[in-house]
Amino acid sequence: MEYFPKVEDIQQAALTIRQVSEVTPLTPSIRLSKQFGANVFLKREDLQRVRSYKIRGAFNKINSLSQEERRHGVVCASAGNHAQGVAFACRHLKIEATIYMPSVTPRQKVEQTQMFGEEWVRIVLEGDTFDDSYNAAMKYCTAENKTFIHPFDDPKVIEGQGTVGLELLEQATNPIDYIFVAIGGGGLASGLSAVFKNRSPKTKIIGVEPLGAPSMKTSMENNRNTELEHIDKFIDGAAVKKVGDLTFAICREHLCDIVTVHEGKVCQTILDLYNRDAIVVEPAGALSIAALDAFADQIKGKNVVCIVSGSNNDITRTAEIKERALLYGKLKHYFIVRFPQRPGALKQFVAEILGPTDDITHFEYSKKSSKENAPAVVGIELKNPEDLQPLMERMKANNFFGEYINDKPDLFQYLV
Repeated sequence: MEYFPKVEDIQQAALTIRQVSEVTPLTPSIRLSKQFGANVFLKREDLQRVRSYKIRGAFNKINSLSQEERRHGVVCASAGNHAQGVAFACRHLKIEATIYMPSVTPRQKVEQTQMFGEEWVRIVLEGDTFDDSYNAAMKYCTAENKTFIHPFDDPKVIEGQGTVGLELLEQATNPIDYIFVAIGGGGLASGLSAVFKNRSPKTKIIGVEPLGAPSMKTSMENNRNTELEHIDKFIDGAAVKKVGDLTFAICREHLCDIVTVHEGKVCQTILDLYNRDAIVVEPAGALSIAALDAFADQIKGKNVVCIVSGSNNDITRTAEIKERALLYGKLKHYFIVRFPQRPGALKQFVAEILGPTDDITHFEYSKKSSKENAPAVVGIELKNPEDLQPLMERMKANNFFGEYINDKPDLFQYLV
């Protein structure tokens, strides 16, 4: 029998989790509303106790365990936010937990998980992706006879995440036309679908995935739950190779649409939220807002909610976030520049080749005394994308141009 969450069970979940979960605010975004000519609201799940909505499903599931299951302890796998929810819940309920996380998980998320769980939690870093950690966790769980707390493909977890939908209906003063929600495994989107199908069926729920990890979109196109062979792990909170069987069945039937957003666009959204709205989000937390551009015509004049799903970002990733945003906006470009081995060549390049607002942000030079020209890898930041072609023409005209490497991914990753 196919599973579909009952609103009564989600209401019960809301009662269960209120001892640990905040009712997060639904706040209007003046900037986004003006930009899109719509009434745009942000559901601030980044303000939860564990800085993401994951506490809802994790606590609802763990609180439902029998005394025997609690005594044996629990296991989970997570890229970070579910781990923190499980850790918080286990400390609150005094249940031992073993938490598997990918080895590439930002250190901030690992440290936060340990902080929330204290002595009740043991963290194991395993593999490069969520799926690697999941497989290791399941093997350990079976061997040690412990209960696995799935991050998304579990009825109690889905019902816990669905409590976000109940809060939205209570907080919104007008009917909601669109909800944009990030999809990793699909638990939150599934819970929202159950609430709004029952209480507000005209509301259109749009799922948003990273371009480099479109597991739900691919599964829908194939009409079967499909595991991706390779994914881009940058948006770690939404990068899974395969969504849940339960969540796939629910989202396939009840999502209005599902779209992907380029990782670079997400990075620019993170920077805009920080610089213009003083909101700190993680990459997955920015996905829903980053998708608005693709629906600019449809949402004009409508009531729109974006779920800001989490704020567990590591400050050490800021440089990479800025770099990806600039590359996506065609404002950062890398070249192999061939400098003549004569005095004043670099001075000429700066004075005559660069435009008045161009800036060198990366420079690696290797002098070869036996050659007429010596190559350098040069990164240049532009003020406008249109400045690229004139720059390249000046480089060629003055015999500085060697190779443009932005569009050569293998060479680009090796050199930069």
